Amino acid sequence: MADASAMTLCVCVPARNEAARLPILLNALAMQDWPGAIPVAIAINNSTDDSRAVADAARHRHAARLDIRITEHNFAPELAHAGSARRLAMDTGLGLLPALDNAALISTDADSRPPTDWLRSIAAAFSRGADMVGGRIDIDSEEPLPPPVHRLRTAWDQYWAAVRAIEDAIDPLPWDPAPRHGDHTGASLAIRAELYLACGGVPAITSGEDRALVLAALARGARLVHPVTVYTRVSPRLEGRAEGGMAVAMQTLFERAENNISPMAPAFAHWRERAHWRKQLRARPDGAAWIARQEPLLPPMPHDMMLELQP
Repeated sequence: MADASAMTLCVCVPARNEAARLPILLNALAMQDWPGAIPVAIAINNSTDDSRAVADAARHRHAARLDIRITEHNFAPELAHAGSARRLAMDTGLGLLPALDNAALISTDADSRPPTDWLRSIAAAFSRGADMVGGRIDIDSEEPLPPPVHRLRTAWDQYWAAVRAIEDAIDPLPWDPAPRHGDHTGASLAIRAELYLACGGVPAITSGEDRALVLAALARGARLVHPVTVYTRVSPRLEGRAEGGMAVAMQTLFERAENNISPMAPAFAHWRERAHWRKQLRARPDGAAWIARQEPLLPPMPHDMMLELQP
C-alpha cells in the first residue's frame, strides 16, 4: 500500500463568469488538512466578469497555502463548451506536477465547497490501489433545497442506493466495495496523471466530457472507486455554465417537484439483468475493460417504473 501523504495532487478548476463562487471554493481548498502547499490550476475561459481579478486576489490571500496558477483563454464559439474548459484546466494542472509518478489530477467545479478532508480522503483511496476516485455530490447545506425538491432528490438517492445494492449483490467489485456512492462527475473526479495522459486527456466535447474521460479510462482496465468518505458540496443553482450540466438536471428536478410529477426510472429488474451481463463478461481476462467498451453500445433501459416518493 502506497503512502497517501507522498502523493502529489493538483486541483483543476474550469471557471467561466465565476467571480461570485471562486472565493468560496478557494477558501475551502485553503482549509484542507493536506500537508504543504496545494497546487491549484484555474482555467478562466470566455469570462466577462471579474473572475480574473477575484482569482488574483485569492492567489495573494492564500499564498502560504495554495499555489494558484491562472490561465485565461477565449475559445471560439464552436469550442466554448465544457469539454474545452475542463481540458484546459486539467492540462494546465498537468504542467504543475513535478513528476507523473504517484501524482493525480483532481477535477472540481468553481461552485464546489469540499470538506477539509477532501484531498486526504482522495489520496487514501489512491493508496489502496485506485486509478480514479469519484466523489459524491451533495447539495450545499448553505443553499438548502425547497422541501418538495429535497423530497424528490431524496427519492432519487434512494433509487440509486437500491441499484448499487443490486450490483454489489450480483457483481461485486473487490476494488470498489460497499458501502459506496455512485458519483464520478467533474465536480469531484480524481485520476492518476499517467492514466490521464494515456487516455488522451479530457475529450473536447460539448457536454459529458467527465463521463467520456471515465469511460476511456475504464476501457483501459482502470479501477474506479467511490468511497463514501470522498464527497463535495455544490450549489443547486439553476443557471449553469455548461450545456447539459448539473444546472440542467436541477432545472428538471425543480420543475417536476413544483408540478408534483413523479419521474419514471428503469425498473430494478433491468439492473439485475445488466449486473448478470457484467458478471458474465467479467470472467474474461480483460473483462472490466471489455464491459466499459461494450456497455455504451447497449440499447437504453426503458423507463418503466414510477419513482417512489415518500410522504
